[in-house]
Amino acid sequence: MQAIKLGRDDRGPALRRFVRSQRGATAVEFALIAPLFLGTLIVIFQVCIYLLAQQALQNAATQAGRLFMTNSGQSLSQAQYKQAICTNYLPTALFSCNNLIVVVQNYNSFSSASTTAPALYSNGNAITNFAYSPGAPGQVMVVQLVYPWSVISGPLGFAMANLPGNKAEMLGVTAFRVEPSY
Repeated sequence: MQAIKLGRDDRGPALRRFVRSQRGATAVEFALIAPLFLGTLIVIFQVCIYLLAQQALQNAATQAGRLFMTNSGQSLSQAQYKQAICTNYLPTALFSCNNLIVVVQNYNSFSSASTTAPALYSNGNAITNFAYSPGAPGQVMVVQLVYPWSVISGPLGFAMANLPGNKAEMLGVTAFRVEPSY
């Protein structure tokens, strides 16, 4: 009995055609690359929207601070002030007024003023009362607009969330001295 030796040329014609075929190669390459590409595209889109909203919130904080700086907002309650901000300065397409947190504090000097973000949660519970003390002429004031922005966890562990419920804390801050009244 003679041993059959299979060499390179002894393969079947179907296997040869399969190895040489280029059809479908593009589809396979796209299937390998598409998840990473789409994930990166989603992350870029989410960061761009977040930065756009952050800039809008900062602009709203600056504009809202002018109400106090010119002595025209001192008579407003916290709810009235928040409503004025939502109505006049925040784009409603990006923000819900119900989620906006307004913190207003006054200080005697810029060196004693605190612009750090307020705590939104204590022991896992949401804090609902925030400082609101409009300043008098000559005092330094800090106006903070805080917004818990909903984010989607991205691919490969990308996460912007720093609050419970997949939310990222967005903060707009302005500090100024209230103009003297004449």
